[in-house]
Amino acid sequence: MAGGVQVLGLTELNLALERMLVSFNVATRAATAEASHLLEAEIKRTLSTSSHRKGTPTPSSPGEPPSLVTGTLRRSITVKGPHPLGAGRWEAEIGPTAVYGRIQELGGVTGRSHQTTLPARPYVAPAFAKLAATGALARVYHVAWRRAVAI
Repeated sequence: MAGGVQVLGLTELNLALERMLVSFNVATRAATAEASHLLEAEIKRTLSTSSHRKGTPTPSSPGEPPSLVTGTLRRSITVKGPHPLGAGRWEAEIGPTAVYGRIQELGGVTGRSHQTTLPARPYVAPAFAKLAATGALARVYHVAWRRAVAI
């Protein structure tokens, strides 16, 4: 066959690629779950950096994580997911269920008749930034994908 290309084993190649795609999808889901729980633990550590008794002023400055009082905010940090987004993409939600969790993170105005402005005391963003900067989150995915390639 002069000037042409003959491909043998195309069916086998397609099957191998399909198996690899399934393997990568499984690995990505597992890595997303692992990374989510890694972030959950780091957020909880961040919320444990300082504490004070109920009824006493907080020792944390604006811009620092809120101080631990009862532990409700820390206990409310949960992971939901991972959930598929399609095409091998996964997401998970990690954060507080305590009603005051958002205003602690971002700051804002509280109350209805007697309004108070609370400064931001972020704890989610710094925990994520720490794990991203150290490469801990990327490593979780790299290890999972290396395993998927080896299968």
